[in-house]
Amino acid sequence: MTVRLLIVSNRLPVTLFDEDGELVARPSAGGLVSGMGAYLDVLKRERREYVWIGWPGIDLPELARPQLEEQLAREHNAYPVFASKRVMDNFYSGFCNSTLWPLFHYFPSYATFEDEDWESYKNVNQRFCDTVLRLARSDDVVWVHDYHLMLLPQMLRQRAPGLSIGFFLHIPFPSFEVYRLLPMRWRGELLQGLLGSDLVGFHTNDYTQYFLRCVQRILGHEHTLGQVAVKDRLVQCDTFPMGIDYQRYHSAAKSEAVQAEAQALRATMSGPKLIVSIDRLDYTKGVLNRLQGFERFLSKYPEWRRQVQLLLVVVPSRTEVERYNQMKRRIDELIGKINGEFTVPGWTPIVYQYRSLSMTEIVAVYAAGDVALITPLRDGMNLVAKEYVAARTDGTGVLILSEMAGASREMGEAWIITPTTSEETADALRAALEMPVYDQARRLRAMQARLRDYDVVRWGEDFMHQLGVARGAQARFGTRLLRDRRRASLVEAYRNANRRLLLLDYDGTLVPFEGRPDTARPSPALLSTLERLEDDPRDEVVVISGRPRDSLDAWLGPVGVSLVAEHGAWIRKGEEPWRLVKPLRTDWKAQTLPLLKASAGRLPGAFVEEKEYALVWHYREADIELASLREKELVDSLVQLTANLDVTVTQGNRMVEVRNAGVSKGSAAVEFLGSGDFDFVIAIGDDATDEDLFKALPESAFTIRVGLAGSRARFNVADHGEVLRLLQDLAETGPAGNSADARRVVQSGE
Repeated sequence: MTVRLLIVSNRLPVTLFDEDGELVARPSAGGLVSGMGAYLDVLKRERREYVWIGWPGIDLPELARPQLEEQLAREHNAYPVFASKRVMDNFYSGFCNSTLWPLFHYFPSYATFEDEDWESYKNVNQRFCDTVLRLARSDDVVWVHDYHLMLLPQMLRQRAPGLSIGFFLHIPFPSFEVYRLLPMRWRGELLQGLLGSDLVGFHTNDYTQYFLRCVQRILGHEHTLGQVAVKDRLVQCDTFPMGIDYQRYHSAAKSEAVQAEAQALRATMSGPKLIVSIDRLDYTKGVLNRLQGFERFLSKYPEWRRQVQLLLVVVPSRTEVERYNQMKRRIDELIGKINGEFTVPGWTPIVYQYRSLSMTEIVAVYAAGDVALITPLRDGMNLVAKEYVAARTDGTGVLILSEMAGASREMGEAWIITPTTSEETADALRAALEMPVYDQARRLRAMQARLRDYDVVRWGEDFMHQLGVARGAQARFGTRLLRDRRRASLVEAYRNANRRLLLLDYDGTLVPFEGRPDTARPSPALLSTLERLEDDPRDEVVVISGRPRDSLDAWLGPVGVSLVAEHGAWIRKGEEPWRLVKPLRTDWKAQTLPLLKASAGRLPGAFVEEKEYALVWHYREADIELASLREKELVDSLVQLTANLDVTVTQGNRMVEVRNAGVSKGSAAVEFLGSGDFDFVIAIGDDATDEDLFKALPESAFTIRVGLAGSRARFNVADHGEVLRLLQDLAETGPAGNSADARRVVQSGE
């Protein structure tokens, strides 16, 4: 069975209309549908299966749906998600375009935050989830598109954990300061939704980094080269600048139909030079700013009057939204003002068209324009800029492009401007109109070569390839996860052992991390489990922690387990008194403590914990980004300060510790190993301080790292909850020989 691609987006490639009782399908508007066309053509030629899942634009009674499903599948490789027009309007006009769209495009004053819209958004995402899972096979690849469906990947992951899921965002992802304007509950759920994917893609590196920063600041997940560890999975975040069907536009520009249309267009224009502007009606496109810049150009450079004309094409969009209607009125008024001020007999500065254009008409506009003025206030990519460059077949033409468009990152040879400045727009127009032909050709050739090489097909293939790479990384890491057969093998080895040593870290392993160490008390379930393990005469249970001994005594002393405090400085075996492992010094504290306190003073939320033979700088409650900077500064200073002291500087889980050299969890573990003939050894820890412990143990030991970080440990588990469940299973294990199923697992070889 071949791998099938399920493309999931808000709209299908066709939209259905009810015309006199008959369903009529017309191509859907939007860059995604037109952009994906070439990639889907390749899939068809290579006989690779795909299905496009989305809303068809109409709702139907239950009895009429099977016929439509069959028709869409046969004619368009499509499958509909059904929802009433009212539900879709609340979803689309509500949360999508009244909350996410303005906020992600940096228009927070336009955004609304209505609970009803949020509920509609979740409702529609759930409908998409149900539909996808109704169609999906286990080996399918699901590619979810855009801001309408940000919750969908996690919904799919919860119900189909093994599904291959990619997500691509076609609009900007905002900076943390803008994204955090969302209510707390929403912002976290949206991020978790995206992290249900195996691969999350963005148009530019800026958007990728903004997303990763939000994940770090809001969810607390750090990343390594764009890879985020989420419970028992790895999620890759990467940049894929969407291309266009370059050959389609380049070839079309040479066709007779386009050439004739372009000549006819030029014949209607007054003036030897033509500036063209094509945009959808939207406040993010900066049409008003563009007109103001053109007005300033005519005022500042009067010699260009009668010599140039602006063809402004505005494509109708969201005409049911009053804000868009208001903007259109303002555009109409400003065009009237400019034309009224500068028009003379035989010359009108602006020719305005408010309509949709056919493919031939669009390419003809590109071919006729000496200059393209593409200046959005914020745009995820802007494919119009790329299309204009592709359509310039004669080696002439200048692209003026806003630095706020994602395309500007790839098209540095364009004349890049800040769109909010009329003066900059005016000067750019003059420079573009006066640019020598050889310079135009040089710039165009460079951009065309780039667009030709990384077209929309390459973009799609690149994303799919990286999705496969991400899945491969997950599979490799999955071999380290302690689950299924590996877990059964461990339990069976424990059951059959005569003498067992359990070495258990405390914070992050037996209990979750808390903001302050003194609040991380053991739960009743944990205490009960440790007591049951310790009651078995075959078990030696050791909690081996960085905590001071008084904390361990207070919390775990009554249980009777052995304790190791301050990462190995103090040891207490069973009921014996505490023993210092070797003579240790504390005179180094006087030199290092002031530095630690000064650093904590520069980081709100940080504090210093003083132990008998160690000092710890904690920053769990501090701002994570500032803490990262302060941590680096502190470690550098400590390394220099302690160069001639017999101490070690260790970085752990959001802490930096200074302690005596030669003291570690590994050295403490060796003492316990030498005190008994153990045929089962398990060690569990969660951070860098536990690596010494793993290193000191024999290869046969079951070493487990909590979290998905790389480690010397043989296995990984997701979190402290999984550790507790494992220990509970061990505590409940009966006498050896009672588990035939587990023995079969061991004999099977894993």
